[in-house]
Amino acid sequence: MILKKQTYRPDKPVNPFIGALLFLIAIILLAITGPLGFVYGIFHSLFTRGIKGIGEYLLKIAISVDQLGNVIMQHLMNVLWTNKNGYKFGNRDETISSALGRNKKLGTLTAAGRLMDKILDIIDPDHSLNSIDYYVEPSEDIIDHLAWIHFKDKQILCLKKLGTDADFYFIPKGIRLEGETDAQTLLTTTKDMLNIDIDSLSMEFIGIFEAQALGKKPGILSRMTCYTAMHSGEFLPDSELYEIAWLTYDQKDKLSEVDQLIFDILHQNGLLS
Repeated sequence: MILKKQTYRPDKPVNPFIGALLFLIAIILLAITGPLGFVYGIFHSLFTRGIKGIGEYLLKIAISVDQLGNVIMQHLMNVLWTNKNGYKFGNRDETISSALGRNKKLGTLTAAGRLMDKILDIIDPDHSLNSIDYYVEPSEDIIDHLAWIHFKDKQILCLKKLGTDADFYFIPKGIRLEGETDAQTLLTTTKDMLNIDIDSLSMEFIGIFEAQALGKKPGILSRMTCYTAMHSGEFLPDSELYEIAWLTYDQKDKLSEVDQLIFDILHQNGLLS
């Protein structure tokens, strides 16, 4: 399965007057058409899908309101619910619960944030963790990587960047450029790093993983969308840049946090020794 994801593009600079004007127009239109649209939506859902339809309709509204709240209250929640090293609230494509869950994973919730998380857990166990949206549009706080997973004898192909003192390895990956699909990024990355050609038709989705980005300030996440795929050609990395290594699970301490998460899942599924 190949997934198409949005690519992060910085918002264009907006004239403050235009921003204020569009905000007022949106509020006026919502006040005038919102009640009518809501009532119509309730009856339409009832007559087309019954009580279940109403529940689904209200859930969609709840998620949209939650996303709106994440934008409106972002500065307040960034002060009250997460410390200075935390993942920032405010992504317009993300709910409050999703951002809360990311901070819970990072261990950056304040006492007030942990209290809110416990209240939500009473209502819905593990609510914030289960609400993390791994398909939310990338932002300045999320680095969007594509990774190629390749096995041999239950070992996984990794690379070491030469010229560094650290005994550190990484799964072959690249940062998605604006407008690129998953396949395009993966083809370019593997060609540049390993001098091989990936068969895009054979790509199989493994999963999406997130953790604190290596070498970045706290709260900046590395998102890894992982695929396996068949390839042609021999591995011929630039000998001045990279060294190939085949790693097992017990060598995961040589990897970044997000790569370690990937190793954990692959090991649990019996794919990595």
